[in-house]
Amino acid sequence: MFGISKNHDKPPLKVIIVGAGKVGRTLVEQLSQEGNEITIIDKDAAKVENLTNMYDVMGIVGNGATYAAQTQADVVDADLLIAVTDSDELNLLTCTVAKRNGNCSVIARVRDPDYSGEISYLRDKLDLSMIINPELESAREMARLFYLPSALDVNSFAHGQAELVKYRIPQNSILDGVTLAEFAQSRPGKTRLLVTAVERNMNVSIPNGNFRIQAGDIVSFVLPRRDRRSFLKALNIKNATVKDCMIIGGGKSTYYLAKQLIHMGISVKIIEKNPDRCERLSEVLPEAVIINGDGTDEELLKEEGIESVDSFVSLTGIDEQNILLTLFARKVSDTKVITKVNRSNFHDVINDLDLGSIIYPRYVTSEAIIAYARAKRASNSSNIETLYHMYDQKVEAIEFRVDSESRATQAPLSELKLKDSLMIAFINRSGEIILPSGSDQIQIGDTVMVVTTHTGFNDLDDILAE
Repeated sequence: MFGISKNHDKPPLKVIIVGAGKVGRTLVEQLSQEGNEITIIDKDAAKVENLTNMYDVMGIVGNGATYAAQTQADVVDADLLIAVTDSDELNLLTCTVAKRNGNCSVIARVRDPDYSGEISYLRDKLDLSMIINPELESAREMARLFYLPSALDVNSFAHGQAELVKYRIPQNSILDGVTLAEFAQSRPGKTRLLVTAVERNMNVSIPNGNFRIQAGDIVSFVLPRRDRRSFLKALNIKNATVKDCMIIGGGKSTYYLAKQLIHMGISVKIIEKNPDRCERLSEVLPEAVIINGDGTDEELLKEEGIESVDSFVSLTGIDEQNILLTLFARKVSDTKVITKVNRSNFHDVINDLDLGSIIYPRYVTSEAIIAYARAKRASNSSNIETLYHMYDQKVEAIEFRVDSESRATQAPLSELKLKDSLMIAFINRSGEIILPSGSDQIQIGDTVMVVTTHTGFNDLDDILAE
């Protein structure tokens, strides 16, 4: 059951969101669900009306960068302004105006690669709390998958010292038909990993030791990063090294991903229809092979080696194209595939398709912002370091920083009365990842990762039952 944590002792944030596109809509949905007071500003009256009809939010039709619109939204009393329009420059201007006329924290979405080397400068000079780049963050998430190609998803916590790995259990796996307690007793050596969540037939659970895994389950493991090899060995997973990658589409996401893959020593081939864009990519990515052609042409794909390439990523701006291209790649090869999906419609249909690893840029963007908003609303005892949604938003993995004594630090874990559908996945103590037992105790200075089907946790004490 997906529950919402009610934190009546923590007043709601007054949040202004400028831009009612995909990311703005996602932020309205999630931040309003958590009890914050939301005002949405956009020039498109239909988008504003749609959001105000669906959610308990205030809507203003206008230019969010203007003093008039921000005054109408009561920027003077706002806690947070988030600018996520399609224009980087408008987002930066919106934040600048807000800082001059109010005392709120401001977050800007900035996507242009020309600004990527100046993020720190812009953040400091414009006094921004955060600059978020969805294409860059999505590319980083994709790049992590190339270290573990067998995984559906790989996410980093504890400043890279711990990883959350999602894996589909195949037929004849050593885990098929085994309880978690049996696996813990039988696994070779001292492999350190913990099963945090399991999805079966669209239902997600936080398992205990009696849970019996079946082939087809999608299982999330948490493990110290340095234990990757032993993790693969323990599960008898073959993890062939990726040597080359074919990318369809030549947009911003492709640029950021290709740059990271080349740095990792992976050969990159990009197929892009626009000749001007091909010329630009050739200039900024001289190590990549750039093909000017239609990436949806089956013969061209075969000619360029889709049947033998190690990995295939579809990054066009059209979800339907990305899905069809992935399915074609699956049909003609055993390549590692990654699919970018911009919209969140038809989740059930998408999940039934064999699309490999699916990346939703809107959620990659919103999670960082929601983590900041929750930390701003939290008590002084702990703050959110990292927030990640799993299994179509049904599960949250939250990493808390423990700054002072609280109810959660006063006893061994076995003595804490925790809410149901919740697991403490690890304790990070000065870079050492502890997969906790009942005798471990949370200390000041730790970061603690919690995996739960509840949502809206603002600080560590929210894990405790009333």
